[in-house]
Amino acid sequence: MSAVESYIRELFDIHRSGEAVKETSYYGPLAHLFNEIGKTLKPRVQCVINIKNRGAGIPDGGLFTADQLQKTTSSEQPITQVPARGVIEVKGTSEDVGRIADSEQVLRYLNRYGRVLVTNYRDFVLMGKNADANQEHTSTRDRD
Repeated sequence: MSAVESYIRELFDIHRSGEAVKETSYYGPLAHLFNEIGKTLKPRVQCVINIKNRGAGIPDGGLFTADQLQKTTSSEQPITQVPARGVIEVKGTSEDVGRIADSEQVLRYLNRYGRVLVTNYRDFVLMGKNADANQEHTSTRDRD
């Protein structure tokens, strides 16, 4: 089963339980999807759900490169760093990703982290800035 097929199956199973809440119950399958895809990238990318506030609020997740997640000894303090591949903002499936992408919350994240992947678990919008520091986005909704 592909990573996307597994993702859809996990979402369906959680929804079918009748016990899910619209946003946070599905974090596990989303992180699993990103981690499976991240294993194929160079450098590898790992999703960490609920990262620390780095001055713009608390994103739902961060996308870190493998070198950022090096183990430290118990006497060493971990290096505090922003996720190299950006952050994730998640809302429930009934939310419109375009509206979420234009929100003040996402703009704060964009200014702090440089990239924001916005999703309602079904649609995805990647927010970023071009060479002129103007906001740009790519959306799965733009596809035929």
